[in-house]
Amino acid sequence: MTKAFRFGLQAYSSTSPDDWRNLAKKAEDLGFSSFHLADHYIGEGPALKAANHPVQNLAAIPAMMVAAEATDSIRVGCRVLCCDYHEPVVLAKEIATIDWFSEGRLELGLGAGWIQSEYEAMGITMMPPGKRINKMIETLDLIRQHYSGDQIDATGDYVQVSGFAGAPMLDKMPPVMIGGGAKRILGIAGREADIVSINFNNSAGKIGPAGVGSGTSEGTMQKLEWIKDGAGERFTELEIEIAAYFTVVTDHRDVVAEEFSKLFNLTPEEILNHPHCLIGQPNEIIDRIQQRRDEYGINYITFGGAVLDEVAPIVEALAGT
Repeated sequence: MTKAFRFGLQAYSSTSPDDWRNLAKKAEDLGFSSFHLADHYIGEGPALKAANHPVQNLAAIPAMMVAAEATDSIRVGCRVLCCDYHEPVVLAKEIATIDWFSEGRLELGLGAGWIQSEYEAMGITMMPPGKRINKMIETLDLIRQHYSGDQIDATGDYVQVSGFAGAPMLDKMPPVMIGGGAKRILGIAGREADIVSINFNNSAGKIGPAGVGSGTSEGTMQKLEWIKDGAGERFTELEIEIAAYFTVVTDHRDVVAEEFSKLFNLTPEEILNHPHCLIGQPNEIIDRIQQRRDEYGINYITFGGAVLDEVAPIVEALAGT
């Protein structure tokens, strides 16, 4: 069964408190179904430069709550919360509290962390990938126990919590998003998540040609196979999400594709077919999004806050169809 299109907006920063509230409200009014942050903490400096990552001037948890208070119906969340950056039992309560205040509008994104220079700059030990993923799984289990209403008893390698029930109490778990670009994490996402976010393979610990190169059409088909292996029969129940990191609404599609190809050591054709790229006039982008749902099953596309106005007609044309 073909799933209806949903669109998310991901913003990293804001120029003022009112600007942030207005951005969340505008996304809601334009038909976006979700409003997300990422989970990063360092400002300008050598560590951020090494990561090749844009600055994020807002901490995710309080900014999610402000966005929830400024809106009425849009989901709020984070693509994704880095489990290493948060004490698990505190995170579980913060998540449940946002969900409670927003009356069930939380979208819970969890990840294992990936930016090496950010870990180093913040003085947080970066464990090997397998251990970081194991901690993420244990954190998700703790959050599910928090929502269960039962006494919590989490006794893993990284999460040891017991002797109380979670509060506040809510009727049901929020939808869980897990994403990544490598075999194990995508298999786990297929098994555990409601929404699987297909991302780059960021094992290099920074943004660069290797990660972007892992997200080509061929690479995305491989990632879908890993998701299917983990999901089994429940694959048809999953939403498949992807971030259109490189969205350019333009009359000069081929020129833009050529420039991106030089940055990422890909051909212009690979750029135009790249599932994280949407380049062209609105009608061309609409056709491309519909094609990718047919080809990959991707029904949930997240745009960056910087292109909100440019993609608004695309969202209006496709949301819910």
